[in-house]
Amino acid sequence: MIKVLIVDNHPIVTTGFQLLFENHPEIQVVGTAGTGVEIFEFVRRNDVDVIVSEIELPELNGITALRAIKKEHSKINIIMFSYHPEEIYAISTIKAGASGYVLKSESTDVIIAAIKTAYNGQIHLSEKMSKHLNYNDTKQSKTRIYKRLSTREVEVLKLLSSGKKNKEIALELDINEKTVSTYKARLFKKLNVTNLIDLVNQGKHMDLT
Repeated sequence: MIKVLIVDNHPIVTTGFQLLFENHPEIQVVGTAGTGVEIFEFVRRNDVDVIVSEIELPELNGITALRAIKKEHSKINIIMFSYHPEEIYAISTIKAGASGYVLKSESTDVIIAAIKTAYNGQIHLSEKMSKHLNYNDTKQSKTRIYKRLSTREVEVLKLLSSGKKNKEIALELDINEKTVSTYKARLFKKLNVTNLIDLVNQGKHMDLT
């Protein structure tokens, strides 16, 4: 039996998962969590094979939690389950240690397949994203741009694009303002822009808002 922890701050989502797997022969929901911090509390007390987690979580960002969990519990496989565009987040989350990325608009069959794939130590991505990852055209696509960015850079770009100030970003990502400025400088260079307005426009162009 695959033991799964569901992490989402919307009760309707966690309840939906519990109902979906209530009588499933291979998958069992062993618990739910509503914040990134609660994930650590749960996995320290319970056996978990796979975590299905939203990216946007209270207290601790889902990607930040992902990195920390993989350091402490390397055998736990994590699937990011979100409404954010997979063209942007799938690659960065896989680079951070995730075993898959599933959009919330996908069918229940897809999430079931993703859980089984992750449990078997493999990576689950949509057919669309798999094609993007194997794309060898010389033209620069969104995926090719974001493959050059670190997970933190993607997070900072998204928050800047949503109108957040350096101080707010520092608080949300639990880093200092000087570090945020460093990431901004790297983004300017990698995305070939010279000011914040152009950087934010680049983020909007990449569907980050």
